[in-house]
Amino acid sequence: MVKQKTLAKSFKLAGKGLHTGVFTTMNFMPAPVNHGFKFKRVDLPNQPIIDANVDLVIDTSRGTLLEKDGARIGTIEHALAALIGMDLDNVLIEVNNEEAPIIDGSSIYFVNAIENAGIVEQNAERDYLIIKDKIEIFDEKSGANIIALPDDDYRLNITISFKSKVLNNQFATLQSIKNFKTEIANCRTFVFLHELEFLLNHNLVKGGDLDNAIVIIDKDISQSELDRLADLFHHKHVEVKPQGILNNLELHYDNECARHKLLDVIGDLALCGKHIKGRIIASKPGHGPNTIFAKALKKNILQAEERAPDYDPNKAPILDINRIKELLPHRYPFLLVDKVISKTDMQIVGVKNVTSNEPFFEGHFPDEPVMPGVLLVEAMAQTGGLLVLSQMEGKFSTYFVRIDNVKFRKKVVPGDTLIFKLILVSPIRRGIALMRGVTFVGDKIVAEGEFMAQIVKQNENS
Repeated sequence: MVKQKTLAKSFKLAGKGLHTGVFTTMNFMPAPVNHGFKFKRVDLPNQPIIDANVDLVIDTSRGTLLEKDGARIGTIEHALAALIGMDLDNVLIEVNNEEAPIIDGSSIYFVNAIENAGIVEQNAERDYLIIKDKIEIFDEKSGANIIALPDDDYRLNITISFKSKVLNNQFATLQSIKNFKTEIANCRTFVFLHELEFLLNHNLVKGGDLDNAIVIIDKDISQSELDRLADLFHHKHVEVKPQGILNNLELHYDNECARHKLLDVIGDLALCGKHIKGRIIASKPGHGPNTIFAKALKKNILQAEERAPDYDPNKAPILDINRIKELLPHRYPFLLVDKVISKTDMQIVGVKNVTSNEPFFEGHFPDEPVMPGVLLVEAMAQTGGLLVLSQMEGKFSTYFVRIDNVKFRKKVVPGDTLIFKLILVSPIRRGIALMRGVTFVGDKIVAEGEFMAQIVKQNENS
């Protein structure tokens, strides 16, 4: 079991945004369990919060830009890559402008600040996106191809290809996300000289500096022209190195450009909302294809929530019928969960075997036995109660105060094995639990609904 993590204390980083030139301060703050990564625009009225959610991406032309209800935050990929690379789950990031600072064009300042602030475990289990089957996208516009394959860690293989003598084909790999700090974090963004000239002429890199990007010289250029560009950036004069980059910096790695693209992939895929267990193989990635793939991953997450849980009858239950009786007050003929086969802090899976001996079949119906829908709802509610009560210390009861959006999709008859999956929609607050329940027979959904339960401490003297 891997626990969720947040910062031990807050920290601040500040600097200019690469494209807008605005000066932004980012305040990274601890956040509660299941919070995720969120940006809070403290400079705007009502201080709107923008989730790190791929559904909020509105532009990827010069970085990844999020918008919600008119509030924006851009170039967030380097910060998000650092949060994932440093194994965090829950962070609130207060920002006072519309673009994150570029700093040196890498994630290393974020990583170092996280390390100095410290990381603490939280009392909740991390829910991974586990890649079980191949997921693939191909972006015709860019020619990018990105694939996710099953793996027991988060690993990445990246290939970049440009029509350039200086930067043609490069390959980078990360064999474990645990190595992010030492192998990827300090890899800086890069730009071709012809792109830089275009951006400068169109006033698009207002916060640009020759020190926050690797500038690749992909055409013949005179020293006087280089001097002119340096003057535009208020930078000392530079020369072209033999490998075709400016001499204002030294490469950390021969394949630093490919490693930075790998960094971008990690940052953009963080927008799917979960830590990943799988191998990502990307050819010619970019912010556009990356976010298309993040949407494919999020779709996979949503589909997984609708899929029937794996059920192996040979495995010992997490909670057997005797333990269930200790937690629930129900007894024959109203105890409707036989065992629990899976349980985390946020989800539980229970099982009931339906036989022809069920007492309700005597009247519902003698010649066409069908399990009453109200009992399917009750069985889901009992399973949800087990999820809550198994986490409590002392004697508690759950009383369901509201049931919404109940649907029955298929008859349940003798011989069916019911699989109940209940998921907490949000953390338990003030003694109230909100859950979504789905009942399966095989891989088919037979019933579903939403439940609100009140948790009440039992009177030990009664």
